[in-house]
Amino acid sequence: MPDKASAALKSSSNIFLNILMPLSLVFAFMLILNLLLKPVHIVKFLGTKSGIKGFVLSATAGIISMGHIYAWYPLLKELREKGAGLFPIAVFLYCRAVKPFLLLIMISYFGWQYVIILTVLTVLGSIAIGYF
Repeated sequence: MPDKASAALKSSSNIFLNILMPLSLVFAFMLILNLLLKPVHIVKFLGTKSGIKGFVLSATAGIISMGHIYAWYPLLKELREKGAGLFPIAVFLYCRAVKPFLLLIMISYFGWQYVIILTVLTVLGSIAIGYF
């Protein structure tokens, strides 16, 4: 059935082309991290004893991050291998639920009080998830 095989190949190539850009950006970012960032820096900013600085950095990075989550996994694995703690990585992943470009739409549908409460609870929830 060459027509079905051709359709499957075309679909697979479209998926590959869609994820190629985010994956390329993550790999380029990983290369830059490997060249510039030493394990001492990672432990200082994202280590298990990074404290409030590590939380703020992880939460901010999670909020402003874009793209597919699976494109971030190699970078997070690399950070983990260099000494980043599980708490900042969990905070990063959880805070990805807050999307600044969607806040205005959410406010128009649900009101600003709801959106503020939801955003604050999401960020606070990331602390609980990171802790557990």
